[in-house]
Amino acid sequence: MSKTPPDLRYTEEHEYVKETDDKSVVQVGITDYAQGELGDVVYVDLPKVGATFARMDAFGTIEAVKAVSELFSPLAGTVTEVNTALESDPALVNRDPYGEGWMIRLRIKSPKELDDLLGSEEYTKHIGE
Repeated sequence: MSKTPPDLRYTEEHEYVKETDDKSVVQVGITDYAQGELGDVVYVDLPKVGATFARMDAFGTIEAVKAVSELFSPLAGTVTEVNTALESDPALVNRDPYGEGWMIRLRIKSPKELDDLLGSEEYTKHIGE
């Protein structure tokens, strides 16, 4: 069974949103379920700091042994930080998706959009666990 921490918000496309100390910035990555379905992650293509995305825009791709998938921005905003550790160790996504395997930090345009995301119980139902 996948881990779905109760303090995070989720998308149906398997990204998560974690609030940071700065209420206008969130951390984004893929869920434990998603990394498990992908298998061994071998490459992550992420945007540059300063890139701006609308909600559900593709912000990058993740490549695993089995598949390549797009990554979608759960909220509208501007990238403030990219996890450069994934360049040399993309498997961090597999080992610690909610911690060291995060992908981008996003300065969000509208905090109200957080309300449109799934809670952990809703996400768990969505993935059928």
